[in-house]
Amino acid sequence: MKDYMVRACAADDSIRAFAACTKQMVEDARRAHDTTPVCTAALGRLLTGGVMLGSMLKEDKALVTLIIRSDGPAGGITVTADSHCHAKGYINNPHVQIPLKQNGKLDVSGAIGQGTLTVIRDIGLKEPYVGTINMPSGEIAEDLTYYFAESEQVPSSVGLGVLVDRDWSVRQAGGFILQLMPGAPDDMIDELERRLAKVNSVTAMLEEGRLPEDILEELVGGFGLQIMEKREVSFACNCSMERIEKALISIGPKEIQEMIDDAKPVDVGCQFCGRQYRFDVEALKRILAIQKHSPVHRREDTQG
Repeated sequence: MKDYMVRACAADDSIRAFAACTKQMVEDARRAHDTTPVCTAALGRLLTGGVMLGSMLKEDKALVTLIIRSDGPAGGITVTADSHCHAKGYINNPHVQIPLKQNGKLDVSGAIGQGTLTVIRDIGLKEPYVGTINMPSGEIAEDLTYYFAESEQVPSSVGLGVLVDRDWSVRQAGGFILQLMPGAPDDMIDELERRLAKVNSVTAMLEEGRLPEDILEELVGGFGLQIMEKREVSFACNCSMERIEKALISIGPKEIQEMIDDAKPVDVGCQFCGRQYRFDVEALKRILAIQKHSPVHRREDTQG
């Protein structure tokens, strides 16, 4: 089954709902970054949350970026998602291994530690919207729930899960986001809280064969659930030889000259997907020539 996400509403538009199965997306990220199980779970949760946040954007070229800066051994995570349900991301230290929790589950909060979550929404305006919170737990789902309440004043419930198999591959991954719109009646809110308190974990529901629609039916099915949209989800990076070359052009003529003097090809990897790009000496000389004709670098040279 391909990964996909559904967008829905319920209770006469008083509830906005999203649910996704993201097993292949998280597995592709695991393979790209060779992550350990706890890092797969951490990165997979943020990718899943990110792709649902991205789907909330209406503009064609809009992007949302989620950045965790933390003091745990994993060192932080960055995820970017677009409005077409494509996401990419990386974890700073992908090979971290720490003991399991006492209940036998992966200790994601222990790997992340304490820190901040920043959400950047770029919808093509002069300045993007930026919101930052101190993470209350490091479990990511709870942190996103807190972010919505604090930064966007939208009461929300976020569930995220990644189940890693014995061979370290991704067995299940997915999540949901429920949001209450202004004016939601108190009795409906109370009933929704009761349902959320009784529901199984996301991965448990996926293990039972539940689809994203089934997860939302379990959560808000009694409130007149309406599926509005269904879209495929994927781990996708827009890196290219040209983009990496532009990045090399920006680092400065002195550094490029040192690479040329070494007389060896240079391999540059994309942080988001791990793809490697090789630049031979002739390519480096071409980049140096471009730099020498750049007004920016010429100005730096004259200033010493």
